[in-house]
Amino acid sequence: MLDGVFEALADPTRRAVVRRLGRGPASVGELAGDAPMTLPSFMKHVRVLESNGLIRTAKSGRVRTCELNRERFALVEDWLAEQRRIWTDRTDRLEKFVTEEES
Repeated sequence: MLDGVFEALADPTRRAVVRRLGRGPASVGELAGDAPMTLPSFMKHVRVLESNGLIRTAKSGRVRTCELNRERFALVEDWLAEQRRIWTDRTDRLEKFVTEEES
């Protein structure tokens, strides 16, 4: 799960879509307007984001609207919090070791 999220976010086009959707829902056409590629190529990026649960799409008539699935980003937040805790513990132990050696 987490691997797919990071894989989806590894591409700059997909990160730009996520950034834009952070301001609110947008149609695929609006999102694709900023991308330097054809619509079919852009749709592949939308499908990657959707298949990894980062966005949701809904079709109304001929317009497909995208919105962030904010809950999915909790996976990344949880992983980052764990990494932060691990590295804080390690640096605290290193600081303690260095200061005890100096005393």
